Amino acid sequence: MAIPYVRQLDFAYGRCDQVSPLIRRVICNNPGPFTYLGTGTYIVGRGEVAVIDPGPDDPAHLQAILGALEGERVSAIVITHHHSDHSPLAGPLKAATGAPILGCAVARHEADDSGVRMEAGHDLAFKPDVSLCGGGEVKGPGWTLEAIPTPGHTSNHLCYALPEENACFTGDHIMGWSTTVITPPDGDMSDYLESLRRIRARGFATLWPTHGPPVRDVEAFIDAYLEHRQERIDQILGALKAGPATIAELTPRLYADVDPKLWPAASRSMLAAMIHLVREGLLEADRDVGPNATYRLA
Repeated sequence: MAIPYVRQLDFAYGRCDQVSPLIRRVICNNPGPFTYLGTGTYIVGRGEVAVIDPGPDDPAHLQAILGALEGERVSAIVITHHHSDHSPLAGPLKAATGAPILGCAVARHEADDSGVRMEAGHDLAFKPDVSLCGGGEVKGPGWTLEAIPTPGHTSNHLCYALPEENACFTGDHIMGWSTTVITPPDGDMSDYLESLRRIRARGFATLWPTHGPPVRDVEAFIDAYLEHRQERIDQILGALKAGPATIAELTPRLYADVDPKLWPAASRSMLAAMIHLVREGLLEADRDVGPNATYRLA
């Protein structure tokens, strides 16, 4: 099943667009391989509002958000996770509005020493005023945001349901334009697959990712996301039927149709899958599970 990506979006940087009765969006001018068109900051409600994922520490984007909020009160600054294209502007926005920052702090920062850059980077200073790691709600006039723990992309990732529109703000957990990066040690494939099923079971009508357009055909999209992950897992298991191998040996075989420049990133994704498969009892490793281990069918 091919993933039915959605990539077309009518927008202008810094412009505030009303995208649903309760939701406005301002897109930061930070396009790139990890951010697609840029970070989409969402404003929920009217008069008293919540701001979701204010984005990178970009003064122009801060001014665009404040311009969109003129005459309104921000009661909550809500963060999906601590990557540097999502959370750093929370501090300056708090200073400008007095609103508390809500989200989930990382239990501990674990460095990825692979040298492979697969994300925009971590906001190591991120620390919410109010913790939603176990879930919770924040409310305003006519709107409710419910925090849904969705670890996987990062250990502290949260999605936020908006029940008044049967919608969900998905951060980087589900993106319409691309698959989601899962890279150890902070990313975890087992957690990610469980979190995908958790969101699918909610029956949302619309998903609002931080990057790119909304996803409207939600169940089919998540099913395709899950199938894509399963296909990659099946490829690994199939390849190891020929005998034990390392990730470095498997990557050129399984990604032969991919630009070799992308093989280091592919190997990090494969490591996430290997950790999951060892945990599930389907693979064994000759040493601690990691990039240099030799893997074989259990």
